[in-house]
Amino acid sequence: MRELLALLQRYGIDLNHPSSLFMVFSFIIVSALIVHFILHRVVLRTIEKRASNGNTLWLQIFTQNKLFHRVAYTLQGILVNIQLVLCLNAGSHVGALFSTAAQLWILLFALLSFFSLLDVVLKLSRQYQFAGQLPLRGIFQGVKLVAASIIAILMISLMIGKSPAILFSGLGAMAAVLMLVFKDPLMGLVAGIQLSANTMLHMGDWLEMPKYGADGTVIDIGLTTVKVQNWDNTITTIPTYALVSDAFKNWSNMSASGGRRIKRSVFIDSTSIHFISEEEIARLSQAHLLKPWLEERRQKMANSTAKSSVLNGESVTNIGAFRAWLTEYLHQHPKLRKDMTLMVRQLPPGAEGLPLEIYAFTNTVEWLKYEAIQADIFDHIYAVIEEFGLRIYQRPSGNDLRPQALALD
Repeated sequence: MRELLALLQRYGIDLNHPSSLFMVFSFIIVSALIVHFILHRVVLRTIEKRASNGNTLWLQIFTQNKLFHRVAYTLQGILVNIQLVLCLNAGSHVGALFSTAAQLWILLFALLSFFSLLDVVLKLSRQYQFAGQLPLRGIFQGVKLVAASIIAILMISLMIGKSPAILFSGLGAMAAVLMLVFKDPLMGLVAGIQLSANTMLHMGDWLEMPKYGADGTVIDIGLTTVKVQNWDNTITTIPTYALVSDAFKNWSNMSASGGRRIKRSVFIDSTSIHFISEEEIARLSQAHLLKPWLEERRQKMANSTAKSSVLNGESVTNIGAFRAWLTEYLHQHPKLRKDMTLMVRQLPPGAEGLPLEIYAFTNTVEWLKYEAIQADIFDHIYAVIEEFGLRIYQRPSGNDLRPQALALD
């Protein structure tokens, strides 16, 4: 540097003179503009055209996140700072001021370049399946927060002319305040790691959390929040740490299994349950799904030695016959999974009659198809149940009570 200053003075350029300073700054500005033109008008435009016209995914992601632009601005700041250091006296206040501004420029765009690099890595990672198992967005947001804090301290130390070590040492005394200010980001970062380590939640999972009104697809796992797009296309935002501290339901295993559960009951009017006669057995035997079961029951009845009363021997009830027919009907249904639990069971009777529950799994997890299969099954059940002499329980309505009221009048 001394040799450069001596060379300038030999040619009559005194950096302490205003005209000489003007010449130096003019040279620095002109050279900065030339470098800016070369980088932004030539190099970066060429890269952007190649990215838009080509099929290179990584190059498109680089340009979309402005990584090259921010790196170019960082390089420009470095070149200007080098010129200021070489061309101005070490003790010059004007040179120190402009050098400080250039260094602040470098720190700022270096931070922005780092942010763009993390965004590029995040988008590229989405092309790989393993990345979906990790809360990378939340982790990268935490890294950005730490990097921004460090750069802010460096910029403050640069402006006040003090060592960054002094500011870093003061952070220890402010630890309690910092923990309070950054409580949510810290808790969210820890929660994101726990969600990933325990494979509790991933992008695209179907999440149900009634406490927060969430029932839909996870579209974003951030540092402090998780966004869920509900089935009515509304967005519910949940604190990330709430997914660790509170209970939620993840339907992803159901989707992966390929079968969705049907668990619904038909309420039978208990007063319609009775033993069926031989005539009814003969009529019901015409149903090929029920005929083997009826023949087996009839054989047991024929082998019974006590036939004087239904209390002494084998007998057949209409609810038993209906349950046997329904079980076989579900086993023969082409849209139900036979390798998963499939049964018809009685639940404890109550004020609404005897619940007969259908427990089965469809062969699809698509919502519309699932609802259609379930509706077809219960349409058939309600239509055929009278063939067994059974009635569906239903609370009396005004139309049911009106004939009695008219009769009393």
